[in-house]
Amino acid sequence: LDAADQWGEWLLLLPLLVALEAVLSADNAIALAAISRQLRDPGLQSRALNLGLALALVFRLALIAAARWVLDFWPLQLLAAAYLLWLAGTSLLPLLRAEADEASDVAAASQPIGAAPADKAEAAGDADHPSAVDGLHNRGLGAVVATLAFTDLAFSLDSVAAAVAVSDNLLIVMAGGVIGVIALRLTSALFVRWLGEFAHLEAAGYLAVALVGLRLVLRVAAPQLVPPEWALLALVALLFVWGFSKRLPASITGPQPGEINP
Repeated sequence: LDAADQWGEWLLLLPLLVALEAVLSADNAIALAAISRQLRDPGLQSRALNLGLALALVFRLALIAAARWVLDFWPLQLLAAAYLLWLAGTSLLPLLRAEADEASDVAAASQPIGAAPADKAEAAGDADHPSAVDGLHNRGLGAVVATLAFTDLAFSLDSVAAAVAVSDNLLIVMAGGVIGVIALRLTSALFVRWLGEFAHLEAAGYLAVALVGLRLVLRVAAPQLVPPEWALLALVALLFVWGFSKRLPASITGPQPGEINP
């Protein structure tokens, strides 16, 4: 690579960096899609993704420009890890609570009518289930846009570290980052739709967020224990297989608020 001329390096490395951004941003895309769905209006979801990723692009370019300093500044990496773990934890708890309520509703409905007041159990379940999920859907546009931007910034510490390891040409790495954000916008729109179709996909996305956060913690606290990139990608792939393993009933998927245009 040192012997390659400027154009040769662009032709060789730009497609590689774009592919690297796309692969490393798969879990990022599903997290951003889940965050944007906190806004019920499809128009607001699309607007939040556009504004959030535009802000994220500014942050990402600044991160690339300061990569040599940022990647050696462990407090920032630890802060990003804490944020990702907090995001995963606070988002997974309502989902798990909602799934538990749904399971109890199904069990109550399957009991003989004379054995238990199934109708009352179902009514209680219907009251509890929305409250668990609606906790995720009560934020304004500004809060969602800020969450999208900072989530992408936290994820970018991982992808930028990989990108600067491939090339020290600042323009090439920045070009890869710009194209990566554009691809992230398109894939996030797809995931917004899929989140309304597959039962486990949102939980799988936040579990992937937790994995990235744990990897950043290990990078700071115990670098010798950091798993290789392929191991992380394999775990994320398994989570995605589980996430796409169960479709929601047609009566639920119906006209979901998550169906937005890229």
